Amino acid sequence: MRFALLGSGSEGNALVVEVGQTRILMDCGFSLSETVSRLARLGLVPEQLCGIVVTHEHGDHIGGVARIARKFSLPVFLTHGTLRSQNGAFADLPSVSEINPHLPFAVGEVQVHPYPVPHDASEPVQYVFSDGVKRLGVLTDTGCSTPHIEAMLSGCAALVLECNHDVELLANGDYPYKLKQRVSGRFGHLSNHAAAALLARLDHGKLQHIVAAHLSHKNNTRMLAVSALSAALGCEEGRILVATQDEGLSWREIV
Repeated sequence: MRFALLGSGSEGNALVVEVGQTRILMDCGFSLSETVSRLARLGLVPEQLCGIVVTHEHGDHIGGVARIARKFSLPVFLTHGTLRSQNGAFADLPSVSEINPHLPFAVGEVQVHPYPVPHDASEPVQYVFSDGVKRLGVLTDTGCSTPHIEAMLSGCAALVLECNHDVELLANGDYPYKLKQRVSGRFGHLSNHAAAALLARLDHGKLQHIVAAHLSHKNNTRMLAVSALSAALGCEEGRILVATQDEGLSWREIV
């Protein structure tokens, strides 16, 4: 089992998880040509994908989903609320499946377990992926943690965890007041501090990879995110990986 990120941030998000011959794309916030280019960096072509799972309808996550699904006949999996928010834009796709945000399902060799999160979208979810033994947990685009989120992520072998902003940088930055309130609110995005506090509460005895993701260009720095997560784990800062907007993150094997 392995995973990689095509990119992570407010300008576009996508993650690939692979188990055996099954490869799933989680979200696609890039143009068709950009997605194809970023897949090529990972040694993949779209024809090797087996489907797309969607977290929510914000453009940096869903903007490219319909295009690549239509072009390469990929099945799409998303919640009822997310689908309804698209006003029929997905109606002509070859295969669209509504998922229950609490029930696991399988795509080929990948076990997919969605879970609901508090975010300002219609019916947002995040995902835990598994090969039946090892688990990859992904959490971005949530304003706060919940007991259910922590239960889902506890014991994962790999975590992709939102570190969107530093509280002080956001407060003192040039965002309009309403946007600051939205980002820092219960339905916004996790700060470094909130992500670290969540991480500290998890069982991370099996953790092989920890990735800081969805960092804000204006309201965060790589150093601040890494410092927060390493302190929570009590580990060297070099253990913390960072997924960037432009480069994403190269393949990471879960053994």
